[in-house]
Amino acid sequence: MAVLTIRDALNQALREEIIRDENVFVMGEEVAEYDGAYKVTRGLWKEFGDKRVVDTPITELGFAAVGVGAAMAGVRPVIEFMTWNFSILAADQIINHAAKMLYMSGGQFKVPIVFRGPNGSAYQVSSQHSQALEAFYANFPGLKVVMPSTAADAKGLLKSAIRDDNPIIFLEQERMYGLKGEVPEDEDFTIPLGVADIKREGKDCTIVARSMTVPLALQAAEKIQEEFDVSVEVIDPRTIKPLDIDTIVNSIKKTNRLVIAEESHSFASVGAEISHTVMEHAFDYLDAPVKRVSTAEAPMPYAKNLEELALPDVAKIVAAVKEVCYL
Repeated sequence: MAVLTIRDALNQALREEIIRDENVFVMGEEVAEYDGAYKVTRGLWKEFGDKRVVDTPITELGFAAVGVGAAMAGVRPVIEFMTWNFSILAADQIINHAAKMLYMSGGQFKVPIVFRGPNGSAYQVSSQHSQALEAFYANFPGLKVVMPSTAADAKGLLKSAIRDDNPIIFLEQERMYGLKGEVPEDEDFTIPLGVADIKREGKDCTIVARSMTVPLALQAAEKIQEEFDVSVEVIDPRTIKPLDIDTIVNSIKKTNRLVIAEESHSFASVGAEISHTVMEHAFDYLDAPVKRVSTAEAPMPYAKNLEELALPDVAKIVAAVKEVCYL
């Protein structure tokens, strides 16, 4: 296996899919000559040219609309938002057109499009550039929502997303682009959407984490193991919608406790949805109330110390595990 950063794994996935399918192209702000704001598209424009890697003006609504129309016409656009915060400007095209077109056309028009880019907080980019939008997009039927946390998952899930015939919300994390991991070198390597991954096996407590909270959860699990000899299982859903609830429920049947760690705010979050679904399917197996660790219910501060206080961290996850395990 090759060792790649998440950034390079995404780049590799894009390159392989552009080569594999002549209908795949990438479009967005600065994706071509500048190699992308976060260098995910580095080298692609030089290799494939203007028709496969397309720079756009600063007009999210406009190039999202072009992408939706192109997908309806039979090609497979990958639309990059410089940040998912800017996708709000294109919400009409994503929600009212991409998500609904298959239904409203009576199955005549598929919309095989991937919207991708960094989601959530970065480093001191303040309130308007730090929002985690997975729960917002997961609320709308017709959209699939994907959140990788490792380099292998990033590559395998992006390749599957590009090949899918439905509109995909592909949420990366700016803080994680430089994280390294082993990635299979097989060009046909894909990871199916809707399948969770058990990142760490355990028997005493389950943590469900996604995106940037996965490495935090793994660190917390190690710390709990060392200090209290409590075995923690860590599950990464990888796909938020469709959600692999069976893997989560089967884990709870074994551990009888659940902590959910997420970067988004707690109200109406994916964590709230998981909590409710667990209540429906595994209530009798729980030996303690579900505990959630989320971002503070406030706009993200600019000050570094306040930003750190607002976000989930290892200590907060450890405290949550101790609470549900009555330690």
